[in-house]
Amino acid sequence: MLKAAIGRRVSSLLTSRGLRNFRRGAHALRRRLSGRMPTVHYFHQVDDPYSHLSAQLLAPLAARYKVKLVTWLVPAPDKAAAPEYELLAAYGRRDAARVAREYGLDFPDDAPAPDPQLVRRVTALLAKAAGSEGFAALAVAAGRALWTGDVPAVGRLREQHGVAGETDMDAALVRGAAMRRKLGHYLSGMFHFEGEWYWSVDRLNYLEERLMEAGLDNVPGKPMLAPWRDLTLGPVPPSTRRPVIDYWFSFRSPYSWISVPRMRRLARHYNAELRLRFVLPMVMRGLPVPLTKRLYIVRDTKREAERAGLPFGKVVDSVGAGAARVLAVLHHAIPLGKGEVFAELGCRAVFADGIDIASDRGLMDVARRAGLTGETVRKALADPSWEAAVEENRKALFEAGLWGVPSFRVDGKPAHWGQDRFWALEQDIVASLTENP
Repeated sequence: MLKAAIGRRVSSLLTSRGLRNFRRGAHALRRRLSGRMPTVHYFHQVDDPYSHLSAQLLAPLAARYKVKLVTWLVPAPDKAAAPEYELLAAYGRRDAARVAREYGLDFPDDAPAPDPQLVRRVTALLAKAAGSEGFAALAVAAGRALWTGDVPAVGRLREQHGVAGETDMDAALVRGAAMRRKLGHYLSGMFHFEGEWYWSVDRLNYLEERLMEAGLDNVPGKPMLAPWRDLTLGPVPPSTRRPVIDYWFSFRSPYSWISVPRMRRLARHYNAELRLRFVLPMVMRGLPVPLTKRLYIVRDTKREAERAGLPFGKVVDSVGAGAARVLAVLHHAIPLGKGEVFAELGCRAVFADGIDIASDRGLMDVARRAGLTGETVRKALADPSWEAAVEENRKALFEAGLWGVPSFRVDGKPAHWGQDRFWALEQDIVASLTENP
């Protein structure tokens, strides 16, 4: 009880709008008193697909807003911060191509993993330019050559702009990593502005809104460079078939919570069958989640929840017994037709209502509100068959090329990772219905 109460208080403070506004005000005051220009830091990783997308927005960002743009070159994140890195790299290439098409950016379809030697040559090229005004344009040109495997183009860029020596190149990566760590992050393709982080194209809208609110927009009223994307729930193509959505989620994933209600709404709108593919939390599957990553995720989920109109912030961690017990009950709720509502109420309990589902009282409260009886809960807790279902779902997730949640796909199409890919899933649903009327 005490641990749950402490968790609720700490998470409520970390995600409070009041604290966020106070921190923003303090940063703005320090900037004004020092006379410094508003500064956006950008962290670029040569072989990160999302960095190539971000790089294409650097020049438009600097032209649109009254900010100083400082660029850093960084190495890949630590394995603890980015587990299953090979899967992440492969998925990132596929996902970046889809995002590029959606936002009018450039990334090749079916791009292979770049040659390590070519990555090294591009790194030396950009290390010499890091921090300079010419970095943005050079990063875009070098990235295009890298991801298309255009070795001669890389050679021409090196001849034209020069390269850093091995020692200077490594030093540039060390400096970038140190600054990223000092400011409190671990990924690349990231923008940082006065205490807050914004990841690549997906989160640039928050940075743009903040710069607009601060009066730093050179062309007020003009559409954003990268507006938020979500469900549209448009016309349903006529079809005699029912699409099937595989949906992987976890009761410990904050992003899962803010995806469940929207996923249910999406499935209902398109009359889709929603298959709940529940999995254990990452830490219970042996995948670490460092503190820096947890703090960023909680704060990022808060702003995404606000955008989606969902409550978030009173958190009671369900890892361990809580996660196992709630999965056991969900396994029994699904065949009773109560799985979706129990999944939503259970996730909400953990991340919005501050209910300890590891306790008998908390679990029973959620179950009853979902329409489950006490007898059903007792039978579920005595039945270990949920463990086999979890393992089957985990294997299916990895077979789909993914490892984290929430993830989803429709009718066996390529899977998507992250609640910010609902727009892609919806497009896939429409395409599936159109292709199979």
